[in-house]
Amino acid sequence: MAPVTAGEVVRLCTMGSVDDGKSTLIGRLLHDCRLLLQDQLAQVREASKRRGWDGLDLSLITDGLRAEREQGITIDVAYRYFATPRRRFILADTPGHVQYTRNTVTGASNAQVALLLVDAERGVAEQARRHAFVASLLGVPHLVVCVNKMDRVGWSRERFADLRATLARFTSVLSFRDVTFIPVSALRGDNVVEPSANMPWYEGATLLERIETIEVAVDRDLARVRLPVQYVIREPGVSGAAGRWYAGQLLAGLLRVGDEVAILPAGLRTSVTAIANGRPLEEAFPPMSVRVALADDIDVSRGDMIVRLGDSPAVLRELDVLVCSLSAQPLTAGSRVVLLHTTRSTPGVVDAIRYRIDVNTLEREPYVSALGFNEIGRASIRAASPLFYDPYRANRATGSAILVDEATNATIAAAMILDPDDKEGSL
Repeated sequence: MAPVTAGEVVRLCTMGSVDDGKSTLIGRLLHDCRLLLQDQLAQVREASKRRGWDGLDLSLITDGLRAEREQGITIDVAYRYFATPRRRFILADTPGHVQYTRNTVTGASNAQVALLLVDAERGVAEQARRHAFVASLLGVPHLVVCVNKMDRVGWSRERFADLRATLARFTSVLSFRDVTFIPVSALRGDNVVEPSANMPWYEGATLLERIETIEVAVDRDLARVRLPVQYVIREPGVSGAAGRWYAGQLLAGLLRVGDEVAILPAGLRTSVTAIANGRPLEEAFPPMSVRVALADDIDVSRGDMIVRLGDSPAVLRELDVLVCSLSAQPLTAGSRVVLLHTTRSTPGVVDAIRYRIDVNTLEREPYVSALGFNEIGRASIRAASPLFYDPYRANRATGSAILVDEATNATIAAAMILDPDDKEGSL
């Protein structure tokens, strides 16, 4: 196993059906790692008492909205930041109800590790399958399946093995880099931070050990350079042409001073004379937000992209996409949308709905006329102006887009751009 970099940031998201214990698991993780302040514990203890709990209801640590605390469910995406001696984490606790799948998509879109909870007593629910599929579509490379509430099934080794086999068959056709199964009891703390004395038959890592040792550095795309320009900053005397910096988030690749680059869509050639992010840098790597100066006085504006010379993304107007519908408004052939892609936006139209995907069987349903709320399928979209992108499987940042209603500006769907040579639309 490769060494873990101290202070390395890992993005996590929780997924699974409602009441499978996602919020309780995260509350237990934070509590047992001693990462909660005394005033936080006091507030949770008081809220637990109002709900009739004898002790701490650890789910309240992440369920921050008043509506959530009253109903005992997670509605919004609750973000938490915590650190252990080995790593720093950004965690998105996502909702389990079907009507909040769009929030789950938001929480998983930047995650490196998905924590999928399954209730050992109830088994694998449809929403657990849906969330695993969504995480796979969104390119989350690592999946950790926590089979929760093992205390309710008598710590049964056989029950854990049955559920692991069921989900292993389902995830085997998805695109995760690795899948790990851990039997846990979030309520009691078994195998969350400390190994469980109740399950001596399990010899694998605890949840904390697993997330501290997953190798995430290899997931970064360092081969290409992709820097969408977000701002143009004027600064007389800068080490570049005409006193201008071009600022944005580096989405892929190592960018160094002296590198020869091209500016899309014009294709103009120049070189990098300076890089900074509050201080001068000799090189930058993703996902750093930086500003760069260029050697030549050329026209560069928001929405343009700086790429390594000779290694450009695809530049097309006609796109094949996998879409996750996030709106009650159906997505149909002829729907007029605005595509938000990196720092560009352009009008477009849906040419065709190719098929819908059954999230339980993963079978394709052809000859559909629309994608309804929370449905997933493949569509063809024609943009008014070219987009420069890498297929989603190559780069999640440059291969994704948001579809917005042209008239109301409401978000309609999340789109993952497919390789134009992938005629089958691989999952």
